Amino acid sequence: MFLRKKCRYGSRKLQFLLLLLMLGLLLLMVTMLNPPPSNQSKEGTFQPVEFNPREGYLMDFAETQEMLETQEESQQYYPLDGLSPFISLREDELIVAVVLPTGRRNHSKARKGYRVVKQQGRRPEAKAEGDPEPLLPSLPLQAGEGAAAGELGLETHGFNEALSERISLRRELPEVRHPLCLQQEYDSSLPTASVIICFHDEAWSTLLRTVHSIMDTAPKASLKDIILVDDLSQQGPLKSALSEYISKLDGVKLIRSNKRLGVIQGRMLGAARATGDVLVFMDSHCECQKGWLEPLLARLASNRNSVVSPVIDVIDWKTFQYYHSVGRHRGVFDWKLDFHWEPVPEHEEKVRQSSISPIRSPAVAGAVVAVDRHYFQNTGAYDSDMTMWGAENLELSIRTWLCGGSVEIIPCSRVGHVYRNHFPRAFSYEEAIVRNKIRIAETWLGSFKENFYKHDTVAFLISKAEKPDCSERLQLQKRLGCRDFHWFLSNVYPELSKPEDTPRFTGKLYNTGVGFCADYKPGRAIAEGSIELSPCSDSLTQHFEYNSMKEIRLGSAPLFCFDVRQGKVIPQNCTKETDNSHQRWDVQENGMIVHVLSGKCIEAAASEAEKDLALCACDKSANQLWRFERPHGLHQR
Repeated sequence: MFLRKKCRYGSRKLQFLLLLLMLGLLLLMVTMLNPPPSNQSKEGTFQPVEFNPREGYLMDFAETQEMLETQEESQQYYPLDGLSPFISLREDELIVAVVLPTGRRNHSKARKGYRVVKQQGRRPEAKAEGDPEPLLPSLPLQAGEGAAAGELGLETHGFNEALSERISLRRELPEVRHPLCLQQEYDSSLPTASVIICFHDEAWSTLLRTVHSIMDTAPKASLKDIILVDDLSQQGPLKSALSEYISKLDGVKLIRSNKRLGVIQGRMLGAARATGDVLVFMDSHCECQKGWLEPLLARLASNRNSVVSPVIDVIDWKTFQYYHSVGRHRGVFDWKLDFHWEPVPEHEEKVRQSSISPIRSPAVAGAVVAVDRHYFQNTGAYDSDMTMWGAENLELSIRTWLCGGSVEIIPCSRVGHVYRNHFPRAFSYEEAIVRNKIRIAETWLGSFKENFYKHDTVAFLISKAEKPDCSERLQLQKRLGCRDFHWFLSNVYPELSKPEDTPRFTGKLYNTGVGFCADYKPGRAIAEGSIELSPCSDSLTQHFEYNSMKEIRLGSAPLFCFDVRQGKVIPQNCTKETDNSHQRWDVQENGMIVHVLSGKCIEAAASEAEKDLALCACDKSANQLWRFERPHGLHQR
């Protein structure tokens, strides 16, 4: 009996020990899978905090930080343009933007869409007034990122990140301003500015060098705040390490989004929280010259209906050397709505009072733009239906000009910008850019949108497949009483209009001999397409344009021109050649179309089996007589 009880007791003890062991192993597994957050390890390398899509990054913040929650299927995000600036929240409170059910959205009660999550915040130690800002170190390089790493970061960032990490976050730039700029004195009552920087997986060094550059060069009285908008960055250092770093900087706020917004939406999110009189949108890889902010604020104080930009200097992507632009340039664009720079024309120079007077510019670059906050909001902000990034600077510029404002470059303000060697895959959104351009064309170009589609076949095909809804922007255009694009071409940028953009003849190309029309038959490849005769219709494939460059362009494929191969008329990519070109034609009053290089005429095939257009000796026969007929309802998309 005693032995039986002892065995039973020993068995229970063994079971208890096994249970404790299993609980210990379970606790160890939970600890390994969910390590406690740590802002910085003992070795000085930064450890990321895991992202919880339901709660955001719930950390111990010393500064106001904001987080957008994950969108549920039955809910919608509150419109960005309906958000009010936060002006009365304590610095040790974390703000989480919560979404409202679809049926309960109320623009007049935007603040009720937010709840405040109390955090035990740490306040930075008080700093005596006049003390210099501490020189905070760059992020240490990881193992293996030494000199042998060379141009590390090119694939990720499009510039030499390894070299950038070795450059001080607070380096001093060479003085490159005009001597007259150094003599300028500015009123002490300048408006205040909120600088908004949207970033996605930006390199640690370039992002913080941008922030420090702003803080070191902008007057404290004029700089209201710097608002960083983290557009769902995935790099570890940009999580807890960045929050810890930013908590030590006065006047810098960090807003985090848990969904990918893109630069356009990210900037609008920052603008909704801004309280400065002026909004300055800046890329996350810039460096500011001394005195860059005051000229922008002074100009906007005298003319609130302006969009202004500094002179954008170049920071070399490979060496990070600062190159200041020589001469005066303005921002322009072509019919593909691609932005580029050109020297200020003589007629614009003549109207300027001095070398440092504002430069009228058809457009501004997107790298750095300043605008009065109320003017920006009242005139439509950025187009909220544009996605990711690209062409938003053109939409803002064109709209400003057409709706009563002006766009200027301020010579005494200079900011350097790192122009990438290439756009990394994470920033490559070609189709989104094209769609943004389509919205510009459909909203602001009016009848001149055909010139855009003529130069961008991809945009033309996308617009045919799905027409964008621009009704809100068109209503804005009507409400603001905006001018049409013809005014822009006549008064702001007449150089945009070129001879080839104005067709001499347009419409169906009708042959009087056979009673059929020329018709473009696209093939699987460019070389397989053809020009044939078909019964006349209002199809866009039968629309052609003859311009002053003596080209016959295809309406359904605007980059294709009539060309000649083996005696037949075929479609080919339009060339820029003016001499000895197979694409030059002389449309005569008698109806004949003469090939300039060969002197032969386009003739319609006489038999039913043949449908091609051929080159034959000119004899004024009926099959060589053509006329352009404007089809009914042309371009009514």
